[in-house]
Amino acid sequence: MAITAADVNKLRQQTGAGMMDCKKALEESNGDFEAAVDYLRKKGAKVAANRQDRDAKEGVVLAKTAADKKSAVVISVNCETDFVAKNADFIQFAESVANIALTKQPASIDALKALPYNNDITVGDKFMEQVGKIGEKIDIGYYSVISAEQVVGYIHPGNRLAVALGFNKAVTDEVAKNLAMQAAAMAPVAIDKDDVDAATIERELNIARETTRAEGKPEDMVEKIAQGKINKFYKESTLLNQEYFIDNKMTVRQYLQSVEKDLTVSAFKRFSLS
Repeated sequence: MAITAADVNKLRQQTGAGMMDCKKALEESNGDFEAAVDYLRKKGAKVAANRQDRDAKEGVVLAKTAADKKSAVVISVNCETDFVAKNADFIQFAESVANIALTKQPASIDALKALPYNNDITVGDKFMEQVGKIGEKIDIGYYSVISAEQVVGYIHPGNRLAVALGFNKAVTDEVAKNLAMQAAAMAPVAIDKDDVDAATIERELNIARETTRAEGKPEDMVEKIAQGKINKFYKESTLLNQEYFIDNKMTVRQYLQSVEKDLTVSAFKRFSLS
């Protein structure tokens, strides 16, 4: 059957695929619109399969906060090239996925991909469409959700780093912004000392032991010096123990206590594209 320009445009509007791809999909599907959509998804799956060994290290990192300020998500939608990452359509797609994640707050990336993207397809199917349209490996590289009495999200300019912070009680916009910028700039690995995972502590201790030995220190001093270096690690790499970036005469913990005695950070997620 004859494929009209209107048919091609309708398919293009729904899928975002190129005009020639849409025309070919309709031709291969004998004008069946739904079959043409499936054809384009299958094309995306084939492209994805062919690019499994590619690195998708570029992309868009977003933080989204719920209207009630009780929860937030941090998500990375990854692609292969900086050119695609800066494309307005790709950023809009990442925003739409982030909004779905915030609304539904699924437990995992796989659960997010299984959610409806619209009335017709799932989030996972939409990713296949995007792969077919763009021709690059595209995937969700990171996803996490936090909840607290009050949360704040922060996206660093350039969409390569985002932070979500939760507080144990309501704070002013100024406090929320200051702490989010602290977390973005100073890259803490955890909220406090007790929140650092055991593997990270052991890795830092091993590095400290080896560097201490390499400096020629006596073996009976190695462990003591390593413990001292771990304490320095806590001060530099845990949020509440870091120097407050606006006033380095106090720690972040002391800054929060100066605002309100028992104010603290209760939840924290940070992700950055390397």
